[in-house]
Amino acid sequence: MTDSASSPTSPTPLTLLGTGAMGTALARAWLAAGHPVTVWNRTPARTEPLAAEGAVVTGSAAEAVAANRLVIACLLDDASVGEALSDADLSGRDLVNLTTGTPGQGRARAAWAGTRGARFLDAGVMAVPPMIGDPASGAYVLYSGSPEMFEEHRATLAVPAGTRYVGTDPGFAALHDVALLSAMYGMFAGMTHAFALIRGEDIAPKEFAPLLVSWLTAMAPAALETADRLESGDYTKDVVSHLAMQVAGNATLLRTAEEQGVSTELLTPFMDLMERRLAAGHGDEDTTGVVELLAVRAG
Repeated sequence: MTDSASSPTSPTPLTLLGTGAMGTALARAWLAAGHPVTVWNRTPARTEPLAAEGAVVTGSAAEAVAANRLVIACLLDDASVGEALSDADLSGRDLVNLTTGTPGQGRARAAWAGTRGARFLDAGVMAVPPMIGDPASGAYVLYSGSPEMFEEHRATLAVPAGTRYVGTDPGFAALHDVALLSAMYGMFAGMTHAFALIRGEDIAPKEFAPLLVSWLTAMAPAALETADRLESGDYTKDVVSHLAMQVAGNATLLRTAEEQGVSTELLTPFMDLMERRLAAGHGDEDTTGVVELLAVRAG
């Protein structure tokens, strides 16, 4: 197959490797916007719905890569990307990796692509498949790597979801992705504990949930204050609820869990860190200083 080209006024043709739930949603968004899409999937049957909607299906990843300059991988993991592209000629190609991975894998894959003659963008998809193609959903994709490549393909990449370029370091998209997901799971842990506390009482979860959502929404801007303190280095700046007071209040949270017959295992790891920071003489801070404890552990 020969390279496909587009005129300045026509939608860019692209190749998509991987037609799982996310890949299929992405392909449908590009097809709906008029982009010629070539697809490949390890299990050919999964490409059939897209073929019916106008996608060109190839029998191999190498053949799919040969079809277009813009190649997008949305596969299971980093190893799958390397395996799928092992026989492909990437010379002159622009490879966008939407496969979930770590910062280190993003950097290594960028170097790997460079030795194969391709420009590279790593990405982190901040969405689930039903959000793709819906401008009102708030879906977006984080990109890092070649800034020239991002600018050239920005309009095409913005079709299925919003775009956020986070830096030339190829590992930054994955790092932002994992940091955001880590915060999400911390929130889920708190929500899980909250529902466990009311479980078995005459409190309807559906009536409690709006209170939980509004409270978490009201507390979310604390992230902005934490960022300001981290950048200024002053962890006592504009603190309202200082660490000494919060640690003292933790006893009530733990006692309530005991009374309700609920495990405290989702709370105590963070509380232990708060107590360590307090014991080190930082009672006038908020919880920002806990970041230092985690950094020491990682380092």
